[in-house]
Amino acid sequence: MSAQSGCAEGTADVGSVGAQAALLKAEVSHGLSCRQRLSSEVARELMIRHRRGSRSSRSLALKTVHCLLVVVSTLLACFSAVLGLLLAWSYPGRPKPFVDETGKPLPRSSSEKVFVTINGMQQGMLIKSKDARHPVLLYLHGGMPDYFLGQKYPTGLEDHFTVVWWEQRGTGLSYSPDIPPETITVEQLIEDTLALTHHLCSRFRKERIYLMAHSGGTFFGIQAAAQAPHLYHAYIGVAQMVNQLESERRAYAHMLERFRGNGNRKMVRKLEASPVTADRVPQGYLNVRDKAMHSLGIGTMRKMKSIVNGVFLPSLQCRDYTVPEKVKTWRGKFAAGVSPLWDEMITTNLNTKLPEVPIPIYFFHGICDYTCSYPEAKAYFENLKAPIKGFYTFDQSAHSPIFEEPEKVVRIMRADVLAEANGFADR
Repeated sequence: MSAQSGCAEGTADVGSVGAQAALLKAEVSHGLSCRQRLSSEVARELMIRHRRGSRSSRSLALKTVHCLLVVVSTLLACFSAVLGLLLAWSYPGRPKPFVDETGKPLPRSSSEKVFVTINGMQQGMLIKSKDARHPVLLYLHGGMPDYFLGQKYPTGLEDHFTVVWWEQRGTGLSYSPDIPPETITVEQLIEDTLALTHHLCSRFRKERIYLMAHSGGTFFGIQAAAQAPHLYHAYIGVAQMVNQLESERRAYAHMLERFRGNGNRKMVRKLEASPVTADRVPQGYLNVRDKAMHSLGIGTMRKMKSIVNGVFLPSLQCRDYTVPEKVKTWRGKFAAGVSPLWDEMITTNLNTKLPEVPIPIYFFHGICDYTCSYPEAKAYFENLKAPIKGFYTFDQSAHSPIFEEPEKVVRIMRADVLAEANGFADR
């Protein structure tokens, strides 16, 4: 019985171990299954995240491409609009004829763009006259051609003169990148002026013509008149340049005082950083000069406050020039800076270099002009020897009386210049 009991006990022990083993095996299998499920879930989550990341990256890339396309399309649309506007402003690309009440061209009028070879180089000009039998007036511009200003500010000169708006070597219609800057000298421009004068005398069958110069053009214009007085009835200097170094010194002192007075500290700092001295006009001052002058009403025109609105845009809007010609105008200006003659201008004093001119002399000067000093021009005129001379102060003008007070200019030209008199001159 005990044996049976022992056997029963032994059997019970073996069965217990087997059950434990089975249980352990089941737990292991369950653990492996859990780990497999966990790994599967992790892999699935990673896959989902990867897909989401891929979709997010693709979405970001698509958004970036879309934004770039919008920007490019906008820029192209703006460029097309500007180009279209510029093309519209450049039609027909030549001066319109003068017409009568019925719209027919005046029979003896002239309204043309002409290119002439002058001293070996093709140079352009615009000729305007309601009657080509009128006296010829050759106009020498200053720092850049300003014929286009006549559309906004008509001069009325073509009613009484055949006006030749010549665009000098290296500027406007006569600009070429192939011209070496060092070849544009005072002597060369004087020779070009005299050669063009001979051409105009021949074309219009005149023995002499009238010579009008403005700003930088007066620097070599008055010298051309003195060299060949037999070619000219009279010389008219508009904003006559005399001693430009002293003129810049006066302008600098005046602007510094004005800006200190109106509290413009920013402009005061810029001017004080580049002072004009008795022997030096620094580039820093020249960089800020035009903006400073226009803000004070002492620049191109008394009422012109911005070069962009007052000069740049009108030059683009002038329908007498083609688009390439407008591009040439500004390429020439950027290449020349203030003037290709600048170094000689600020080292020359016409008081000593040219004390006498043997033809009638007329100076037109705006009282608000600080580009070319009014007091300097006045003092030079007082000492200048000429058979007849007249100085005319324009109270409502700065640097450009022919555009600012055109009626007064025409009245003086008719009553005094054509008559070789000075009845309207300052007393």
